[in-house]
Amino acid sequence: MHNTLFVNLTAPNGQSWRQPTGLFINNTFLPSSGHIITSIDPATEKEIATVHAASAQDVDKAVKAAHGAFRSPEWRDKSATERGIMLTRLADLMESNKELFATIDAWDNGKTYQEALNNDLVEAVGVIRYYGGWSDKISGQTISVPNKFAYTVRQPIGVVGQVIPWNYPLSMATWKLGPALAGGNTVVLKAAEQTPLSILVLGELIVEAGFPPGVVNFINGYGKEAGSALVSHPLVDKVAFTGSTATASQIMTLAASTLKNITLETGGKSPLIVFDDCDFEQAIKWSHLGIMSNQGQICTATSRILVQSSIFDRFVSEFVAEVKKTSKVGHQWDPETYQGPQVSKQQYERILSYIDLGRSEATVAHGGEKASVGGDGKGYFVTPTVFIDMDTNARIWREEIFGPVVCIKRFETEGQAVAEANDSVYGLGSAVFTKDLERAHRVAASIESGMVWVNSSQDCDPRVPFGGVKQSGIGRELGYAGMEAYTQIKAVHVNMGNRL
Repeated sequence: MHNTLFVNLTAPNGQSWRQPTGLFINNTFLPSSGHIITSIDPATEKEIATVHAASAQDVDKAVKAAHGAFRSPEWRDKSATERGIMLTRLADLMESNKELFATIDAWDNGKTYQEALNNDLVEAVGVIRYYGGWSDKISGQTISVPNKFAYTVRQPIGVVGQVIPWNYPLSMATWKLGPALAGGNTVVLKAAEQTPLSILVLGELIVEAGFPPGVVNFINGYGKEAGSALVSHPLVDKVAFTGSTATASQIMTLAASTLKNITLETGGKSPLIVFDDCDFEQAIKWSHLGIMSNQGQICTATSRILVQSSIFDRFVSEFVAEVKKTSKVGHQWDPETYQGPQVSKQQYERILSYIDLGRSEATVAHGGEKASVGGDGKGYFVTPTVFIDMDTNARIWREEIFGPVVCIKRFETEGQAVAEANDSVYGLGSAVFTKDLERAHRVAASIESGMVWVNSSQDCDPRVPFGGVKQSGIGRELGYAGMEAYTQIKAVHVNMGNRL
């Protein structure tokens, strides 16, 4: 049994801290009655730390803590303004510890330290601040009805079970925690088993920010045991999940037994359409970022690039040149590294298997192999890979690879581009590059996706809703839409004179 609740760690960049390893329940770190999870540095394949993995019994304890806190006057009777102050305080604490969080996520996940510090942490802090501001601005309606005063109020849903992915550990946690807490809910959040560390450090800040015991509970655990126990627990009122479409389907089945409210953000195979009237230099740079950033491990990655025939050859040539110039593969601590290791051996092998498949389905314009970093053969490094000349039925064109692999295909007409962009079971993100304003709006309206970027890719802002259609999910996160997802409407009818 793993009994240690804290360990002292020092990362390769020299950052040292006391790392919690227990389950964060009722503002206290507790041992699990289950197994352990070992965190691995994907650049060296060496162990970082082991943490407690929740069993179904531990999940029950966490859910009951959240259930009790939801009904406790200590949380229930707090004003919306007080909730906002706590969230703002949490954002300040996260910001003051941003170097530590960036270190943990870089070490645990494999993303570069610079990416974690300058992008992930900025976003995570901004999301919590944004929802801190929303706390006391949630309102209902008054409805004009004869002889009656009718109005609505927005109230919290209750206990929320949240499951986050490994590609943006801290950012994805804030996307779910911010609106849930602003709306007055209580939370049990399960981190991905590949990246279990930063969420536990956040637990210490939850206490420091003043949240009452049981309002926020963090657990690590495996999906089949802890995840299933959480989403099927009868005291959980809502489930919010980010991850694969296959897992989301299983979650829907488990949540259906008690008709739980759900928000699902799932897979994607996002198209990026480049018309011949685009700003060519910008199209190259944005399309490169759209697929190669974060090791290609992005649900909205614009991994299907459609380029108009008249500029296709030039686009491929300059895109490959941009990859060679920009996408340096290396350890996450090297400031010159653009692409660190993939998150895990399983993900690494999955990507390599798709690259092997792609050689039989398309032409390799660049990459297509393992990357060697450090000369010791260790680490889950993949060379950024560019495929061209594939058919629309090719698996590498249709299936989500979730790595630094892109497919580039030519098109002739606008109608063909839109049809091929929409020929997918997914509908999360998409992008259009053109200087023609009418075409930009026309194509944006025609693409079947929850989000469309015009002349950019991967733009994200806490104020703008995020989510997909088709098999890319249900519901929206971020913006006021994300706030609405964690509240429910109650209608009140006041009789003003009707007599029976």
